[in-house]
Amino acid sequence: MSEPTPTAATPGRDSPAAGTPEPGAPAPSTPAPSTPAPSTPAPSTPALSTPWPARGTARPLRAVLRLAVLAVSVMVSVAVPFYLEGFWLQTGLFAMSAAIGAIGINLLTGATGQLSLGHAFFLAVGAYSYVFLSTDLGLPTPLAAVAAVIVAGVSGGLFSPIAGRLRGAYLGIATLALIFVGQHILFNAEPVTGGFNGRPVPPMELFGLVFADTPELVVLNVPFGSLERLWFLGIALLAGAAVFARGVLRGRPGLAMNTIRDHEIAAGVMGVPVARYRAGVFVLSSMYGGLAGVLVALVFQQVVPDYFGMLLSLDYLAMIVIGGLGSVAGAVAGAAFVSLLPQLLTRYSDALPLVAEPGSGGVSPAEAARILYGAAVVAVVLFLPGGLAGLATRLGRVRLKELRWAKSAPAPASRR
Repeated sequence: MSEPTPTAATPGRDSPAAGTPEPGAPAPSTPAPSTPAPSTPAPSTPALSTPWPARGTARPLRAVLRLAVLAVSVMVSVAVPFYLEGFWLQTGLFAMSAAIGAIGINLLTGATGQLSLGHAFFLAVGAYSYVFLSTDLGLPTPLAAVAAVIVAGVSGGLFSPIAGRLRGAYLGIATLALIFVGQHILFNAEPVTGGFNGRPVPPMELFGLVFADTPELVVLNVPFGSLERLWFLGIALLAGAAVFARGVLRGRPGLAMNTIRDHEIAAGVMGVPVARYRAGVFVLSSMYGGLAGVLVALVFQQVVPDYFGMLLSLDYLAMIVIGGLGSVAGAVAGAAFVSLLPQLLTRYSDALPLVAEPGSGGVSPAEAARILYGAAVVAVVLFLPGGLAGLATRLGRVRLKELRWAKSAPAPASRR
């Protein structure tokens, strides 16, 4: 009888599941966890280990550069009267007065977004008020200068209700009326303004020092006349005006002014009194214009109505556009460019092509200067929206990057 053929067991209830050891079978050995071999770190490349220095290193570099520029500017400003002739000193003083007025209109137009075409009116108010108060009323000249700035601010305050409610081209047209009103008064109020011929300007006398050619003053074997003495007064006034305006722009008023310029409705929602700020900035800008007018009168030594016309207001707009809207340094740079260019063209008209001497019938230096900085305005609007100040900022950032890269670059390995 044959034995039954064994069959393979199928997994079921009575059979162990697949993978389960049968009773009595040795337990399968569990492999021990493998310990990873210690990895050898790859040699780091020194150039890639510090690809960019710490961000905080930019501030010390910026501070050092600013201090260096400030120190050089102070030394050059102090040394200028000892080496340059009267023409350059007078040109520099014109640039200083223009810079003070440009800072004022930049606070209004550049920082707050209010267009003004009547800035020359407030320069005239400051200049003629100084002459009238010091000559006719007999006030001391420093007190007359301060009072003239206040009178210019009061004139702006009388117009401020209109400035607080208008904006853009409407305010520009309204301020344009100030130029025509001012010209009419200057030409017709002869007992006060002197009419067409204007009036002579009394020299400033401060702490016993008269800002005139007499009495004679010699410093380090260099005779100091009126221009040399006014040079230091102009530097002091410009520095004070720039520091004050910088403080305004960096503080809460500056933030409110920029918000009004960019988002007027948002500024009102945030609780910023828009009309009050507009009126206040207009008054402040008028006082800057009055201070610039006083300095212009001291440099000219004669005030005439023709100088304070429409072209002067357009020059100030060109200054802030070329220099950079909303920037104190840009206002100073634009004022230097616009005010120095006619003087330089006049000085070197015989050596320049297409520029004729004044009165010869060709393109005068003043006309050539306006053509050039008109082209500069177009170029700035198209290619440099930030003006000269924006260009300087870009160049400064590039220079800072180069310095930071040079500081973070590894030292070259010594050859063996």
